Amino acid sequence: MTQLLRAREGVITEEMRRVAQEEGCDPQALRERIAQGKVVIPFNRLRRAKRVCGIGQGLRTKVNANIGTSVDYTSVEEELDKLRAAEKAGADAVMDLSTGGDLREVRRRIMEEATITLGSVPIYEAVVEASRKGHSATRGMKARDMLGAIRRHCEDGVDFVTVHCGATRGVLKLLKESQRVCGVVSRGGVFLVEWMSVHGCENPLYENFDEILSMAREYDVTLSLGDAMRPGALADAFDRVQVYELNVLAELAQRAWDKGVQVIIEGPGHVPMHQIAAQVQLQKELCRGAPFYVLGPLVTDVAPGYDHITSAIGGALAAAAGADFLCYVTPSEHLSLPRVQDVWDGVMASRIAAHAADIAKGIKSAWEWDKTMSQMRRKRDWEGQFATCIDREKAKSFRESRPSTDNVCSMCGQYCVFKVADGT
Repeated sequence: MTQLLRAREGVITEEMRRVAQEEGCDPQALRERIAQGKVVIPFNRLRRAKRVCGIGQGLRTKVNANIGTSVDYTSVEEELDKLRAAEKAGADAVMDLSTGGDLREVRRRIMEEATITLGSVPIYEAVVEASRKGHSATRGMKARDMLGAIRRHCEDGVDFVTVHCGATRGVLKLLKESQRVCGVVSRGGVFLVEWMSVHGCENPLYENFDEILSMAREYDVTLSLGDAMRPGALADAFDRVQVYELNVLAELAQRAWDKGVQVIIEGPGHVPMHQIAAQVQLQKELCRGAPFYVLGPLVTDVAPGYDHITSAIGGALAAAAGADFLCYVTPSEHLSLPRVQDVWDGVMASRIAAHAADIAKGIKSAWEWDKTMSQMRRKRDWEGQFATCIDREKAKSFRESRPSTDNVCSMCGQYCVFKVADGT
């Protein structure tokens, strides 16, 4: 039985207790929010991750890190190094987006090592398999291939899967009429758009959504309803295409809840700052408070190499407005497959954004964390500061690189405000 169904029956599961303890919240209140679909605990019954993660209303904003091989770079060991970096940097979840090498073996290795929540995008595997049989991804892939990939990911123990069920033929009609600068930038979305165009059929993931719900319910896999039409340029943000799909996702979320399946709604994308709060509010209203998972959003298109910063700005605004789950963006976004350091930098940028938003949300633990840091700073307790701050190694390296002769930093020296105030 799924976490959602047990919550509706009034049962507080062991996973709910673990989340409540970690979050410092009342288990009964948490159970009620899960029953309402406002909180999810992605936790495949076959995998049993060492760390459990609650996502949604009243909880800390969570951070996801994407890793995975590509056609050009197929090293599993490098992806495992990225996994370790993401976990050490404090990511709450990781998604395997592999498209190169033995995909199931890559997933197995990542699952063996991962201690945190694990997600995936099954359609990538269906596309890769079709391509390896000598077919084009759009012509050779069958509806059964897509559904079969979803089942394999559920059976392998993945905690949540992204499924682009909202990219319907109705969305496609609007897309053709639109003046989008970048068209479809979701990789799973573009595969489905091209498939529908070639075959003249409805999206199989939409047509067979009840079958997907059956799989998800069997393994208690959380469905992350992918935003295939997310804007990939500021000029495309909040257009009719994006909003139409969001309405479809709202319909699908209700169908998932009716079947006892946990669900997350995915969101944009590239969004100008002044639109972010409105987009979050619309999603929350249409989808009845379902957890909202955003990629960034990136607030400008002109900063390749710094998109961990552009996305952190957008992520902080989105989370403060009510988004629950931030997908990190690395400095290499739009440029190359991330390296290990890119993963670290991306997680840290998103964690800072999430924490800043949690302060705005009134999350008690976030305020207490900052207060502790301020107390350490006031006392000039350097080891206390290092132990408290979000990136101990980086903070310590800065201090050690330009030390002071006194118990102050080398910028203010004897004129340190705290030293002067203490009369020392």
